[in-house]
Amino acid sequence: MDLHLTGKTALVSGSTAGIGLAIAGGLALEGATVYLNGRTEARVQQAVEHVQSLKAKAEQAQGTVHGIAADLGTVEGCVELFSQLPKVDILVNNLGIFEAKLFAKISDDDWRRFFEVNVLSGVRLSRHYLPGMLKNNWGRILFISSESAVQIPVEMIHYGMTKTAQLAVARGLAESVAGTGVTVNSILAGPTRSEGVSTFVEDLAAQRGVGQAQVEKEFFDSVRPSSLIRRFATTEEVASMVVYIASEQSSATTGSALRVDGGVVRSIL
Repeated sequence: MDLHLTGKTALVSGSTAGIGLAIAGGLALEGATVYLNGRTEARVQQAVEHVQSLKAKAEQAQGTVHGIAADLGTVEGCVELFSQLPKVDILVNNLGIFEAKLFAKISDDDWRRFFEVNVLSGVRLSRHYLPGMLKNNWGRILFISSESAVQIPVEMIHYGMTKTAQLAVARGLAESVAGTGVTVNSILAGPTRSEGVSTFVEDLAAQRGVGQAQVEKEFFDSVRPSSLIRRFATTEEVASMVVYIASEQSSATTGSALRVDGGVVRSIL
């Protein structure tokens, strides 16, 4: 299937590792011009080199890859990004942070920080890039949310709150551009073997003197027992859905919260 991404420009926020990096790689392999983003030049350059290595192995890939170092969890970082990249066709709001913390220990500053990074970054980026998409009558805005948006984890309520907020912003934006060539969707990712999760599993296995496979099995037996695949998804599995939704072929899909959660959410809708 030709996804018709050649000639399209895409920005993936927070894309130096994990799901964001896999999304950037997938878009580049489909021919898009991709801009990766992270807070430091070193991490951004490493990510660019990684995607370039993927392209080198796939000789048919026409897309180019660039990097912009900017902290998009701040107003100043967004302004810096806009000065370097004024317009995009595809915006993937992937930037996000998480941590496990008891509700009683979550300070006001924690709540503000999570909202700034996980929610307002996507709001600011969407507000800037949406007018150009509407002018061209074509665009894709995606918010990388989580199954935690609908099944709030008690161990990180502040994180779950931001993921729910992303769904509200995305649906509202989709309603606001009804009848145009711009679509807005959310992706509900489930437990995924990202960089942070891999490190956590490795460390826990080492501490307990057991294999990583056992740690993963116990996680899905006790923490996410509703999972139907009974394993962590790969970042590439999540990215595949995102790349399709970013394409010309997905033009009838908008205002949706699309699940790539391994069946964790017990719902038929």
